[in-house]
Amino acid sequence: MAPGCGVSGYAVAGGLWRWWLGRLQRHAAAGADGCPACGYDHVYVTVDSVKVHQSASAGENDPGWYPITLPSLPKRIDLLELRNGLLEELGQTALPVGRYTQMRLVLSPNSTSLPYANAVTPTGGAQAALTTPSAQQSGLKLNVDIEIEPGKLADFVLDFDACKSVVSAGNSGKFNLKPVISVLPRFIDGMAVDGYVANSSPYTSVSLQLNGVVVRSTVPDPLRQGYFALPYLPISSANYDLVIADPGRGTRVVSAVPVTPMAITHVNSANQAIQLANSNAQGLVASATAGNAIPDATISVHQSLGTDREIELASRTVDSVNGSSSFTLATDPVQVATYSPTLAPLSWLPYNASAAQFSVRSNVPGTPIQSQPVDLRIGSTQVNFSY
Repeated sequence: MAPGCGVSGYAVAGGLWRWWLGRLQRHAAAGADGCPACGYDHVYVTVDSVKVHQSASAGENDPGWYPITLPSLPKRIDLLELRNGLLEELGQTALPVGRYTQMRLVLSPNSTSLPYANAVTPTGGAQAALTTPSAQQSGLKLNVDIEIEPGKLADFVLDFDACKSVVSAGNSGKFNLKPVISVLPRFIDGMAVDGYVANSSPYTSVSLQLNGVVVRSTVPDPLRQGYFALPYLPISSANYDLVIADPGRGTRVVSAVPVTPMAITHVNSANQAIQLANSNAQGLVASATAGNAIPDATISVHQSLGTDREIELASRTVDSVNGSSSFTLATDPVQVATYSPTLAPLSWLPYNASAAQFSVRSNVPGTPIQSQPVDLRIGSTQVNFSY
């Protein structure tokens, strides 16, 4: 596994705090705009500074902030280059002993010309500035729970979900940053799951899911025989589902994938890479509105694999102007195989009841999740959620 990315700090009578920036959970949403990073070839952010506080409610101008001064900053990073466990080290710094509950990540302001400090390149399009209004002043506020102990290293990853953080603004050609970031310890209970997908496309996503919830996701690396890695996994009494989704090449699920604290779980080897097959597909447009668009709404698409068992295929923040998200979904039956600890060839069986059957959900913070079933056997369709 590649090294992680984080910031660490060490002080007199303090502890060492190291931070890494990475994408442990890049969820390449299935769909025409779900390419290696949901329709974007590059997502750049320029990290200017980081500061932390021991109070989660501290305001920008309150006393008690500890700036983390790192020689590597400011640093311009393409978030879409950080995948399959590859992380970008921001550096390390000294901090007094204590529990820190708030962090501010400050991004550099954009200039008036290329290259922009914070930018996005849509697939097939030109680079556009990424608007980050709060990040350049008060910083992106992150709730954290980090304990700095005397003489010890606190190693953490900023898991920046580029796909969910970039929000289009209608047909204006403009993009806003609404960051989705998790702060995770670099070394937690589990190790990793890895494997190979032989014939992935730019639209293929790989995710590890527990009870239908995505825990980590990535995309196969075509320069490494379709290799993928899903690191830093929590150990669970229940095994995981490995989900490979591609709107043009179907969905495959490897069930009963274990995660152990001592070894990487190999799903297959390069000479037994998972082979995808061409699939029929249909389009889906889903919107969440309350008269106007709801900028914080997220649309997700799921499929059932039997009683009390489902997988997530895609999740995306709605367009900030029209409140909609577009997906292209494979309509052939999901192919299911059971994990083999001996790396025996996977034996695939179709789950026929899944063909063209989906559940679409709208998640708006502070309101109950809304859900609608969708049958795409009759062709493309549109779903509207009203609030």
